[in-house]
Amino acid sequence: MLVSWRYRERKSSFIQSFDPRAWVIFYLCFLFSTLFFWDVRFLLPFMLMALFTLLTSGVKWHEIRRAFLFIGAFITFFAILTFLTGRGGQEVYTQEHLIRQFVAPFSILGWTPTLDVTVERSFFAVSQFVRVFSIAVMTILIPYSLNPAHYGITFKGLGMSDKIAYAMDLTMRFIPTFGRDFQLTMDAQRARGYELEKVSGGLIEQVRRLGPVIVPVTIHAIIGSEDIIDAMDLRAFGVGPRTWLVQLTYKLRDRILIAVGCLVLFVSVVLAFSGLGGFWVPPELIELVK
Repeated sequence: MLVSWRYRERKSSFIQSFDPRAWVIFYLCFLFSTLFFWDVRFLLPFMLMALFTLLTSGVKWHEIRRAFLFIGAFITFFAILTFLTGRGGQEVYTQEHLIRQFVAPFSILGWTPTLDVTVERSFFAVSQFVRVFSIAVMTILIPYSLNPAHYGITFKGLGMSDKIAYAMDLTMRFIPTFGRDFQLTMDAQRARGYELEKVSGGLIEQVRRLGPVIVPVTIHAIIGSEDIIDAMDLRAFGVGPRTWLVQLTYKLRDRILIAVGCLVLFVSVVLAFSGLGGFWVPPELIELVK
């Protein structure tokens, strides 16, 4: 059986007050608009917009805590990694102004580890964090605020074909379903005395020892997908146009939200092609380190 994310109706939710199609269109406009900029001054409004959406979504912290902590740690790790190595920012800036250099008191095969703290690396790491964090916040909210019963009709209403809309529906349900099956298998193996906490050894050995968990979950996923295919074939899916039980209708506020999203995207494109929004560091800070 397919399961969905932990969705529930929230009367005071800002997101759920709109048609899901309107919100998806706004999200796509927000996503592409953010990708046009590296200037932290242009990215901060997007971050504030994402935080406003999060705080007015009605989603409780305990519901998104795990996802939020995982994504936050992931973003922070890569921002720090970019700061330490300088990789990624070299395509954005060509000159660096050194603030301080740290040299390790040891050498490895003749190579001495060195960390250059520069103005450009620092602000690129900040810009990267703000940019990705804004997108991540908006993305995390989608499965918790979009009714699973509206997945298919939402994508169909965005102009996709029945097959693509249903494929998107199944994709949205795959991750929580896979997680449910994985947890059930782990509980079943623990009940049989298999101690997952004591799995040790190298990478290959750990993968081999996790076989009693990985193999059943994989086989169950394959069998489940075949059952879905058979059920769709028995219902003659794809033979003709599909009808949907739920009908969505745009309201005035939905059209306003779509217009705002398109306006944000249009302004972002104009600013980007005008040469604005590129990587920026405070000139005063550069003068201080010269």
